[in-house]
Amino acid sequence: MSEAPVSPADATARIAALEALLARANAALAARDLLIDSLRGQIARLRRMQFGASSEKLGREIEQLELALEELEAERDAAPVEARPSEATARPAPVRSLPAHLPREDVVHEPASGTCTCPDCGGALRRLGVDAHEILDVVPVRWRVVRNVRPKYSCQVCEKIVQAPAPASAVARGKASFATLAHVVISKFEHHLPLYRQAEMMAAQGLDIDRSTLAGWAGQAATLLDPVVARIRDEVLHADKIHADDTPVPVLDPGRGKTATGRLWVYAVDDQASGSTAPRATWYRFTPDRTAAHPLAHLAGFRGLLQADAYAGYDGLYRNGVTEVACWAHFRRKIFDLHERTATPLTTDILERIGALYAVEAEVRGQPPDIRHRARQERSKPPVKALRAVLDTALRRLSPKSDMVKAIAYGTKRWLALSRFLDDGRLEIDNTEHCSHAGGMAETRRAERALRGVAIGRRNWLFAGSRVGGERAAAIYTIIQTCKANGVDPQAYIADIIARIADDWPASRWDELLPWNWNRPADQPTAQAA
Repeated sequence: MSEAPVSPADATARIAALEALLARANAALAARDLLIDSLRGQIARLRRMQFGASSEKLGREIEQLELALEELEAERDAAPVEARPSEATARPAPVRSLPAHLPREDVVHEPASGTCTCPDCGGALRRLGVDAHEILDVVPVRWRVVRNVRPKYSCQVCEKIVQAPAPASAVARGKASFATLAHVVISKFEHHLPLYRQAEMMAAQGLDIDRSTLAGWAGQAATLLDPVVARIRDEVLHADKIHADDTPVPVLDPGRGKTATGRLWVYAVDDQASGSTAPRATWYRFTPDRTAAHPLAHLAGFRGLLQADAYAGYDGLYRNGVTEVACWAHFRRKIFDLHERTATPLTTDILERIGALYAVEAEVRGQPPDIRHRARQERSKPPVKALRAVLDTALRRLSPKSDMVKAIAYGTKRWLALSRFLDDGRLEIDNTEHCSHAGGMAETRRAERALRGVAIGRRNWLFAGSRVGGERAAAIYTIIQTCKANGVDPQAYIADIIARIADDWPASRWDELLPWNWNRPADQPTAQAA
C-alpha cells in the first residue's frame, strides 16, 4: 500500500522540526564539548598553581574534576554515530603516535577474493603498497612455568659427570622467579595492591598462592636489594643539598590489638632545576615515632644544605653544622589558609608579592646557578626586602594574639633561612619540583612528591605489620622512587638486579647496579625459574 502524499506545507513543517531537533542536538554536543574544555582548563590551572597541591582539599578537588572529565569524555566517545557532529564540524582528535619501544605485531588483512586474481575481471594483481594503522592492544598478565632443564653427560673414557651448574634461586627451595618477585613487589608498593588482593587475582587465574607465601617473596626481594639501598643512601648523604619530609604510617601493634603511628622519612637529591645533570636519588627510612633523634641519626654525617619544613626535629641538625633552607611554600600556605577563610587587603598583598617571586623562579628554572643567582639578585631581592617591611608593619599594627600575626611570625622567625635562595643559585625557593606535563606546568613538592605514592598505597595496604615491615617498605620505596626519578622501569630493574645479586655479584661493582647506571640487558628474560 502506497504512502499518502505529503503536502508541501507538511513537508516544510517536518523539515523545520527536524532542523530544530538537529540544532538542539548540536547545541547539547557543543555545550558538552565546552564543559570538557572548561574542566580541562580548570584541572590544568590547578596543577599550574604556583604552590601545587598545597592541601588535601585541593588534591580532592582535582580528583573530582578528573572524575567528571572522565565521565564526560566517555559519554562523548560512546555516543551513537548519528548523534555525533559531522566530519565537517567535528574537531579532529589529537594525533599521537604510540611509543616506539613497544613491541609491534603485524596483522595482515588480505582481500577476501585473494591476492592473485581481480574479483571483477580476473586479471592478475600486483602489489602497490600498504595502508597501516596502529592501535594499542593489551595482553593480560600471563603466568607460565619455566623448567630449568640441566642435562647430565658422562665421559665415555673417564666416566666424569658433566652438567651445567644450577641457576641462582630467587627463593630457596621456592617456586618463584626473580621476575615474579619483582611483580609482587611492584604490585604492592607501586600499584597499591595489597598481597591478599594479589592472591585473589592469582586464584582467579588458577594459581593457589597463599598470601603468606607472597609476603615471603616480597621480603626476599627486599633483602636482595639491601646493598643497592645502602649505595643510594651513601649517594644522598654525600650530596651538597637534600630535600626532606616525612609522613605517618600506621603500624600494627599486636600487644594492644590496635595500630600505632610510625613515620616514613624521605631524603631526596634532585638539582635538575638548577641545570644539573647529576642523578636523582631518593632514600626512605622508617621509624616507630617522630622524635628528633631520628633525623639526627639519619643525617648524622651530613653538613650541607637542608631544604625542609619548619619541623623542630631538624633544629639539632642546624646546630651541628647543617644549613637550613626554609620553604616559601610553607610560609605562603599559612597566609593562604587565612586568605581562603577571610580575604583581606593584607593577605591579598602578601600573596601577590610572593607570587611575583615565583614568577621569577618560573623563568629561570633549569638555568645554571650563576644565571639563577643574577636574576634573583636583580629581580627578587628588592621585592623580598619590601615584603619584609610589609610584614614588620603588620606585626606592629595587629593584635599579637591574632591568627594573622601567628602566620606572619612563622615567616619572620625564619627570614634568614627563607632568604638564602637569593644568594645561592643552587638552592630552590621552596621544597618543590616543577614537572612539565601535557596539561601545562604542574608543581609538586620534591619530598612530598616522593611520599605521594605512600599516601595512596596506605589506603590499600592499611598498615605495616611490624617495624620490620615498615623498614622493608622504606627499602622498596627507595628503589622504586629512585628508578622513577631517573626514568627507569622499576619492575624490569628489580627483576634484573636481584637476579644479579643472587648470582654473587661482586661487591666492588655495586655502583654498576645503581638505577642511573643500569641499562636493561638486550636479552633480559621475562622470567627465571627458581
